[in-house]
Amino acid sequence: MDGGEGMSTTINDGGTARTGPPRDGRPGRLSLRRIRALARAELTLLVRNRSALFVALLLPVCLTASLKASVEQADLSGTGISVGTAVLPGMVGMVLMFAVYSTLVGVYVARREELVLKRLRTGEADDLEILGAAALPALAIGLAQSVVLLTGGALLLDVGAPGRPDLLLAGVVLGMAMMTLLAAASAALTRTTELAQLTTLPLMLVTFIGSGVFVPLEVFPDRLADFCRLLPMTPIMDLLRSAWTEQLSGLGTLRSLAIAVGWTLLAAWTVRKRFRWEPRR
Repeated sequence: MDGGEGMSTTINDGGTARTGPPRDGRPGRLSLRRIRALARAELTLLVRNRSALFVALLLPVCLTASLKASVEQADLSGTGISVGTAVLPGMVGMVLMFAVYSTLVGVYVARREELVLKRLRTGEADDLEILGAAALPALAIGLAQSVVLLTGGALLLDVGAPGRPDLLLAGVVLGMAMMTLLAAASAALTRTTELAQLTTLPLMLVTFIGSGVFVPLEVFPDRLADFCRLLPMTPIMDLLRSAWTEQLSGLGTLRSLAIAVGWTLLAAWTVRKRFRWEPRR
């Protein structure tokens, strides 16, 4: 492996990742040229996949109406949250789950089953470049969608600019990093591209029900809300929502950041130890 400070991820007999010296025996450096080339090739493959494009581009937009209807049915009185400040973060949450997480699980599994990942690892690109470049098109789509949906949603719902744009930025960046790594971790558990639709369901259902995407946790019973705040996407949603409501205290912000970073590091560790670069035999 070229990347990392003198370390590499190699494959054991079971096809899982293992840390060791660089594959060519010298410390590697990330190459923007290689990353651009790999990302461009991945974008071409993604554009040709109509079902993946539908999930990434249209599904979050199509679900916006149901998101608004769900929020309108909730009793938001006394929560300090309006329909607009509940819907806008929910839009970003759906983008993270569909355009980034669901799409990338399919991408990583498909490239592994097609032996693309195995072939790339025999070349100059290191593991971080391979996985990162494969994620770039989905991340770019997710970022563009978030900007469009937040802008359009703010205008339609009469919501002003966020008072804490730093929390909005932190939520988007951490959310994309976490969902990318969770997608790679989920891909390690997914045998085929057909099964990718099933292995993504648990996290997506838990997120939509318990992380405040469709209904803010402020309307949940206190004990249930406290438990749900430990879920992967909940701190992201709290950061995004507080960008407008400014309800998170300094300690609350640090807590959300710590939980989000913790899940991200756990996902990174899982990818490093368990990610499979070639099909199971």
